[in-house]
Amino acid sequence: MFVLDTDILTLFLRGHERITARRAQVMEEVALTTVTRIEMLQGRFAAILKAENGEMLLRAQQRLIETEKDLRQFMILVVNGAAAAVFDDLRQNRKLKKIRRGDLLIAAITLASRAKLATRNLKDFMRVPGLQAENWAD
Repeated sequence: MFVLDTDILTLFLRGHERITARRAQVMEEVALTTVTRIEMLQGRFAAILKAENGEMLLRAQQRLIETEKDLRQFMILVVNGAAAAVFDDLRQNRKLKKIRRGDLLIAAITLASRAKLATRNLKDFMRVPGLQAENWAD
């Protein structure tokens, strides 16, 4: 199984040629984490709340609907007991202190699912022991 990080998902949904081609090659299931779902929807919710006029509000609402539809095509991996235990272990690793919490959660869920991560952020994710990561974009 491959897990798409938020950056790769965003580019995939925009039709990024290299990512689309790589996705077509992968015979394994492709999933997202609950963290990516949160990150995608947070921006859409914020756009609705910050809309300055009716036109912007309608556009923001439409983008939320489209994003929710896009997310439904993927299995969402959630935080379960195994992922929480991996997260606790990763937080004890001093080398990972600079990795942002969302990325650490994505790594924990991916490791607990015995999956590989597709991301552009190899710099941070390659620090995580045991995590297999690939850059599908560059």
